[in-house]
Amino acid sequence: AADTIMYHFVDTGRTIDNYDLVITGDLGTYGKELAQRILINNGYDITPRFADCGVLVYAPEQDAHAGGSGCACAAVVTCGYLLQEMQKGNYQHVLGVGTGALLSPCSSLQGENIPGIAHAVVIEAG
Repeated sequence: AADTIMYHFVDTGRTIDNYDLVITGDLGTYGKELAQRILINNGYDITPRFADCGVLVYAPEQDAHAGGSGCACAAVVTCGYLLQEMQKGNYQHVLGVGTGALLSPCSSLQGENIPGIAHAVVIEAG
């Protein structure tokens, strides 16, 4: 996710100032913190405008540990919350970064790496 966000800024010439929100799919609490650290170490501090769907799905008192996971997090937050907030005028420009892992039971059992993937989409109110 961090690479996708950095490359988006490089490829488009945009910065965090072009977005009201940068939101990832389901990194969870620890993944979000790691992505923030990677971005900051590479000169991209998006912290004030950075959120993760997996973190937003659950309230801290629900004891969901690291937050939600799976493809539903991005869909629930984007379609159920984010678009409503955009209709209200609270957000005009959002960078959404869907995240996932390319899991294979064989690879996991063999101790191999689990590749991650992230796709970015710009959502703008209009």
